[in-house]
Amino acid sequence: MSRRRLLQGAAALSATAALPSVMADAPTTIRWWSTQSSPEQLAAYRYQIDTFERAHPGTRVVFERTSDEGYAAQLAAAFAGGRVPNLVTHLPSFAVTDYWSAGLLRPFDAVIDAVGAENFNPDANRIYEIDAGTKAAAGIGNTAANMLWLRTDLMQKAGIDEAPRTWDELRAACRKMQGRGVYGAPLPYARNSMTSLTIVGFIHQAGGRIFSPDLDLDLVSDEAVNALEYYRSMREFCPAGATSYSWGESLTAFVSGATATGMYSGRVLININKQNPRLAGHVTCTTYPTISADVPPWTFNDYPSVFIPAAAPDPELTEAFAAWLYRPDGYIRQMHATPGHVLPVLRTVANDPRYRENDIIRRYAAEVERMSVAASAGHNLGWETTRHRANRKAGAIINSGILAEMVQRVVLNGEKPRAALGDTARRIEAIMNA
Repeated sequence: MSRRRLLQGAAALSATAALPSVMADAPTTIRWWSTQSSPEQLAAYRYQIDTFERAHPGTRVVFERTSDEGYAAQLAAAFAGGRVPNLVTHLPSFAVTDYWSAGLLRPFDAVIDAVGAENFNPDANRIYEIDAGTKAAAGIGNTAANMLWLRTDLMQKAGIDEAPRTWDELRAACRKMQGRGVYGAPLPYARNSMTSLTIVGFIHQAGGRIFSPDLDLDLVSDEAVNALEYYRSMREFCPAGATSYSWGESLTAFVSGATATGMYSGRVLININKQNPRLAGHVTCTTYPTISADVPPWTFNDYPSVFIPAAAPDPELTEAFAAWLYRPDGYIRQMHATPGHVLPVLRTVANDPRYRENDIIRRYAAEVERMSVAASAGHNLGWETTRHRANRKAGAIINSGILAEMVQRVVLNGEKPRAALGDTARRIEAIMNA
């Protein structure tokens, strides 16, 4: 560098030092974490970020991905290290309950008020009132995560006239449709959250429960034994790789045509239309079967959330961005990114013609309505039924892998269901008492 250029650089630095207001105008960064980050969703987020940044000069929003299997460890490190994101979206409600109970979240009431509580579906945010009078988060959408997806062309070839409503009917249907490289079902048997959450659903579909409404452990029961025995019986209809399946692998198995049935939310629709359009006219869904017609369906809704860590910097600007995510123009884009997968929690959007004009929502109107009804009545381990209190340890139980290990012990290792249930109950009790 020449002496002249060096002196010019020094002069520039001196001028900058004399203008503290310039330094004060450095962009304020809002960090946004989410488990949902398909290319279509990223495009919708980009629109929401761009419009917010234009409306708030000097603000920069940075999107950062996490995952359904990885968020717990990432957030634990962020909380421990004191460098938390400003906003987190799409985590399940039982994770919110866990973090709120540990004093790690900022109350979300101001955001809900800014959006307009009357604009949400009735009771949409009830699950987030962990302590009376305060909301820990809000729903960014609904999911009916364990719908039974069916190949109607294979049903027709097998002479199956109606969707299975009981477990016996489902087994019979899988047996009839399995063959020529197609398996009956893509159920998971790995040690991960999908297996844990799936077996919770099966226990309820057997008429059982994990906890009583007052959160006394009620896992060891005839209903839970029936659930494990049935889950083991379905192994013969699943691909060999199901021992390592999580959400993505299970979804791909059905979308690719490798299985005759699926268990997933409405993401099936956009994936099939984009990745395997020859099947687009041959899929439908229904609530997952139960042990008998006397046992009502139990839909797993993880209540995808929006929350703000208590230690997040620039809380007022963060709240403004959180409310911005619900503006109809951007929110509808989010819903259209994966139509039918994340369903609107704003009644104003659900009834908006701009939302309903989407090709997939219009083409699969019956399936989307079915999922919407199921999701609105859905539950999860953090809130098993309308009679249950919020379970503040549900996230810790799911993330421990204990329930998935129970499935593996029975299905892969051949252990007796009741013995595995008893040992699992003791381990869960230790978490509840910790």
